[in-house]
Amino acid sequence: MFLVDSHCHLDSLDYENLFQGPDEVLRRAHEAGVTHLLCPGVDFESFPRMYDMIKELPHVWGAAAMHPENITPDNRDWKDEVLEEFLSRDKIVAVGETGLDFVCTPETRDIQEESFARQAVIAEKMKKPLIIHARGSAARCLDILNGVNCRDAGGVMHCYCDTVEVARRSLDMGLFISISGIVTFNKGENVREVCRYVPLDRMLVETDSPYLAPVPKRGKPNEPAFVSYTAKAVAELKGVTYETLCNTVSRNFEECFRVTLD
Repeated sequence: MFLVDSHCHLDSLDYENLFQGPDEVLRRAHEAGVTHLLCPGVDFESFPRMYDMIKELPHVWGAAAMHPENITPDNRDWKDEVLEEFLSRDKIVAVGETGLDFVCTPETRDIQEESFARQAVIAEKMKKPLIIHARGSAARCLDILNGVNCRDAGGVMHCYCDTVEVARRSLDMGLFISISGIVTFNKGENVREVCRYVPLDRMLVETDSPYLAPVPKRGKPNEPAFVSYTAKAVAELKGVTYETLCNTVSRNFEECFRVTLD
């Protein structure tokens, strides 16, 4: 049985106070039954450091992209060839984390949309799935994907917290829906509603660590091991066994990111 944390920021964990290094993070994850991980990139400056961390780690993949919160007037003119070179590296399986954030950084909406559209075109060109950050912007993300005719790349709506209707549109476009620890929060009923709606064979689970630790670890720094709590909550909502949930989302991960778990 496999369980995959489909989105964790290994390079952002606290290695000064909580962990001795990524090997310890993986050990704790494996003890919790979490066997495989994917670490997304968030900007071009930090990507090389993240890549150096994960490239020798077993059963860990990465992604490269410009996160919408990190797009500024100073770096909006990033070069396609830089991202394409990152995406050509071994173990880099997706364009992510990209998308739009109209909650934290609404002032850069225009350049976020421009950047996301460019990254979607590159994803289509390089046949890499997208990891989509869509905070207050999920419907607009889908509009942009349609506008640039990016339907074959595929991908996932990461840390989904929008409506059932937008989830339906996402599924119709062939995207997966990823459920985070928000599904366990007292105020997470909208995510639980989406979780009940989304077919099990179109779902992933994630931590988004070090953020959004699920109950019963709420308020603590998140880590990949904790995706097991999210998976158990999802299994209960879907009315399936934990083993069935783990096996299904692992197959979904293989399909979404075009990898083989071993």
